[in-house]
Amino acid sequence: MKRPILGQNAAQAALFFALLLAVPYGLPNEYYLSICILGSLNAVIAVGLNLLMGYAGQVSLGHAAFYGLGAYATAICTTRFGLPIPVGMAAGVTLASVVAWIVAAPTLKLKGNYLAMATLGFGIIVSIVFNEAVDLTGGPSGFVGIPRLTLLGHAFDSDRGYYNLMAAVLTLVVLLALNLMKSRTGRALRALHVSEKAASSLGVDIAAHKRFVFVLSAALAGLAGVLYAHYLSFIAPASFGFSFSVQLVVMVVLGGMASVWGSVAGAFFLTALPEALREFEDIDILVYGAILVLTIMYLPDGLAGGIKRLSRKLRRTEVDDARR
Repeated sequence: MKRPILGQNAAQAALFFALLLAVPYGLPNEYYLSICILGSLNAVIAVGLNLLMGYAGQVSLGHAAFYGLGAYATAICTTRFGLPIPVGMAAGVTLASVVAWIVAAPTLKLKGNYLAMATLGFGIIVSIVFNEAVDLTGGPSGFVGIPRLTLLGHAFDSDRGYYNLMAAVLTLVVLLALNLMKSRTGRALRALHVSEKAASSLGVDIAAHKRFVFVLSAALAGLAGVLYAHYLSFIAPASFGFSFSVQLVVMVVLGGMASVWGSVAGAFFLTALPEALREFEDIDILVYGAILVLTIMYLPDGLAGGIKRLSRKLRRTEVDDARR
């Protein structure tokens, strides 16, 4: 039973990768390709956050902090200490994971609003450190001179090359998430989302599973952070603050809770939407807010749920037409 599911996930991931690689051929210029790269970075974080929020039912309002920890760690390692880029990237992902493991112990004992407030406080503390540790992070002015990504002797010094890399990374993250949710661990996470007491009575180690998914989610945010730093060659605390944490939550909710594909759709939608609204100039923020409100009102289960309903409706229409 497991092999067909894994094979189905692999086929979906392969199709998704092919679609991502085809996207640049339909874009008018390199600017839109950079938007797609940022959308892919956000999608990696959103998939991880959906594992935590959508499947395991744990709220986080501080995920931008893990994103920033990954970015700053690789920036400092590769520029201040002169370490190779792969070492800096590994340090960024490791730092985000270790900090998440430490933070998870006290915070995941909390529930609901208290958990949200605790993660919010953590995010604010990390943001203050980014701003105040001027000698290490560059402070509010930001960190410059981060080298462009080079792996195995290949330099990703063009947007097209970096986009292809991000397409591969995002596909692997999606495949990981799909397979995880079909596994025993994924079923345990969904069980504790419904009822921790019921899951515990069935033998699920609640604390271990909560910590696992929290660390995994933070590691994916850290991975996106290191890729972000080496793509832009410049980072600043404003990119990792509370507002971005809220945007990540909106990406997950708008895309569809407990939907890996919904996370990807929500991330790309919210990354591209502000760019599409630039022609509205001064009222773009009002239009942006109105679109979000209307989308959430009429798509309560997210973009993924709306697409599913539309697909079912079209199939029923085809069946009805065939019967006539």
